[in-house]
Amino acid sequence: MAQFYTNENFPQPAVEELRRLGHDALTTLESGNAGTAIPDEDVLEFAILQKRTLITFNRKHFIRLHNLNSNHPGIIICTVDPDFMGLAHRIHQIIEQETPLDGKLLRVYRPHK
Repeated sequence: MAQFYTNENFPQPAVEELRRLGHDALTTLESGNAGTAIPDEDVLEFAILQKRTLITFNRKHFIRLHNLNSNHPGIIICTVDPDFMGLAHRIHQIIEQETPLDGKLLRVYRPHK
């Protein structure tokens, strides 16, 4: 299974569901990086050093960072979705199709209703 690093605004219930699905998910809070206004470049650098795929809602900035340098363990950008369990399952499904994740930018969208 995958090793993730979730950006600060990623919901804890989705993290817990990813863990239940067998993934190793480290949160910004658990890493001691929460509430410190760390620049996005440093968030990605931390994920790279930890060899973890970054999960974030901050699409615009991390698309830019990926375009500048795709040498990372993967970035998953998501649209905000109040269905936390559904979000975790969509992330789980996409990584099953896209493994290995190294250097990839994956998009996980909220379903249209």
